[in-house]
Amino acid sequence: MKSALFVDFDNVFSGLRRLDPIAADHFASQPQSWMHWIAQSLEPPPHATAGARRLLVRRCYLNPQVYQRFRPAFNRAGFEIIDCPAMTSGGKTSTDIHMVLDIVDLLQHQVHYDEFIVLSADADFTPVLRKLRRWDRRTTVLAIGFPSAAYQASADLLIDQDAFLREALRREETETPAAVSAPPMSPAPSQASLIQAAARFISQSVAHSDRPVALPWLASKAPIQVVGLDAVTWAGLGSFRKLVDSLRLAPLVVDWESGVVLDPARHTPSVPTGALPVPDQNTLAAIAQLVRAEVVKAKAPVPCGRLAQAIIDQYGVAASDWCGKGSFRKLLEALSLAPLRVDWTNGGGHVLHPQHQNNGLVEWGRDGDLLPLLRQVNAATGMPLLPPPAFQALLAQIAADATHHPFSLTETGKRVRDRCRDAGLPINRSTVSFVLKGILLGGHMFGEHTNDAHALGTRFVNSILDLCQTEQLTLGDAQKEQLRDWATRGAPPQ
Repeated sequence: MKSALFVDFDNVFSGLRRLDPIAADHFASQPQSWMHWIAQSLEPPPHATAGARRLLVRRCYLNPQVYQRFRPAFNRAGFEIIDCPAMTSGGKTSTDIHMVLDIVDLLQHQVHYDEFIVLSADADFTPVLRKLRRWDRRTTVLAIGFPSAAYQASADLLIDQDAFLREALRREETETPAAVSAPPMSPAPSQASLIQAAARFISQSVAHSDRPVALPWLASKAPIQVVGLDAVTWAGLGSFRKLVDSLRLAPLVVDWESGVVLDPARHTPSVPTGALPVPDQNTLAAIAQLVRAEVVKAKAPVPCGRLAQAIIDQYGVAASDWCGKGSFRKLLEALSLAPLRVDWTNGGGHVLHPQHQNNGLVEWGRDGDLLPLLRQVNAATGMPLLPPPAFQALLAQIAADATHHPFSLTETGKRVRDRCRDAGLPINRSTVSFVLKGILLGGHMFGEHTNDAHALGTRFVNSILDLCQTEQLTLGDAQKEQLRDWATRGAPPQ
């Protein structure tokens, strides 16, 4: 696939600086690492030309008056650097018009570029993305922060910000140590440590077995034996199969067709007793029936995390790659679950029966008066739909973590997610990440400002109000006050 990469350096760097200064410096000083991730690891956009991604054009647009010091790094990475100095007293540069003209110019080029990759959150690029779509070109976008809904919808593939921070800007070697004055706490395991622990668990299981070990058995036991590994995210890789494929298990052999891991020096390549067949339509129907049974038995909305573990326990081979769907969410959405409904707006997702339709109001209790407005804001901005007690509990966990650890968007997000899970709160990693970004974009500075729940909630609402304005959702003064009430209800004033 022939690709052209366009980097709005000022926009990406300034956005990262607000969220994670260390990640911003890594982005600016080591472009080769994240460029390699884009070329080798990033999934292709839908309907893209088959084949590896080739970055034939690499252009970086930056303000030399401010960011000259980063020019050598991009030169070494093979970028053409287009200087875009400030053109107004307010510091406005001509980056956007330069990029648009260059993109349109490549549309007329004798080389047919299949994909245009734009690294910018500037919604001014929305028209050119739509033009590219009309010309049947694929578009991939990285937008740091809260990009507009129209901009997101105009791209074929929106790069997940958290994945970009966690994988493309991976920097385990620079992890910040906990503050000296902090009380002893068990830090959340990093992705690298989870992967290493999973490799040890599989290697030891095979070493202690006199026959090949079934992958279904490994999939069901890994979340129990590896501390911090969950059966929904699989160390951020999305499925058990992707996790196993990422491991360095040599000389062990992973045989997905037979559903086993074996040591060729000691084992014969045969399917162990009890191994399940490769998933088929009957397996999908059985999984759907299992989900229905769990929901009916619970008589209440069932967290998706619990369903994921139940599927692993009974259908290990299917769960290894979620029946070829790649993730638990895609598997769940592919099942015929009528009359059940999957709701992803609250925490890590729930499966509901029609009789549970009013459960949201029951769960919100006396706070149900806020729900109509919050559903409207959620639909426009993607803001997590959490009852005030759950939101206050999340803010309390963020405040507690900020007391004991220096702030880092990626590491803080992992620790807070684990704190919430340990406290029994149905709050997933994406919800934590959204709230943390909102707090930062609302003007909060961890380490300098007060980190109590009331202050954090106020900052978060500030960013949501800005996002509502961007999405042209007009809120009256009474509605704005209601939104502030939701974010601070139950929290002591600052």
